[in-house]
Amino acid sequence: MPVHQIGVGPWEGPLPEGGHWDPELLVNGDTRNVVDQYRYWKHDAIVADLDSKRHPFHVAIENWQHDLNIGSVVRTANAFMAKEVHIIGRRRWNRRGAMVTDRYQHVRHHPTVEEFVEWAQGEGLHIIGIDNFPDSVPLETYELPENCVLVFGQEGPGLTPEVHAAADATLSIAQFGSTRSMNASAAAAIAMHGWVRRHVFGQRVN
Repeated sequence: MPVHQIGVGPWEGPLPEGGHWDPELLVNGDTRNVVDQYRYWKHDAIVADLDSKRHPFHVAIENWQHDLNIGSVVRTANAFMAKEVHIIGRRRWNRRGAMVTDRYQHVRHHPTVEEFVEWAQGEGLHIIGIDNFPDSVPLETYELPENCVLVFGQEGPGLTPEVHAAADATLSIAQFGSTRSMNASAAAAIAMHGWVRRHVFGQRVN
């Protein structure tokens, strides 16, 4: 069977000119997990280009019990071009699920909920919790604000009471099966896509 090649091999033809090209990658090939637009680019050049295009929404996840979903949340935040990902609680998190996307996605740490809330309010961001509380309103019918931070609790306990109290609103995701909750990384992906549909594609909710 033919061997599947990951990425691209050495550059073919005359070498391109420009400061964003990585001379080593041009010679040896580029096997990184990046879209074709960024093949052979320097890492710093990719981050700089992403910074010029990032969306104004942020994502935060609580990490009191070393939540294994954080890597997947970071990876999805990179895919949807979130401004930053915020880790509330423990600084250390499992990067395996991020698939190296944390090299291109800004990640900020907040030791406590109070410090996170103070930062968000100072930035003028709406704090939007995502969880199933009695006072939660449906994500599907809520007008997500453009400048916001979507906050997710860790797997199991969900959002802490402190985040719930600080949130401008808490949103639930419609579910139709027997389980009462879904994986935190799946919920994050749905909520981020909801923001993209509203503010990138202009799809208003009913």
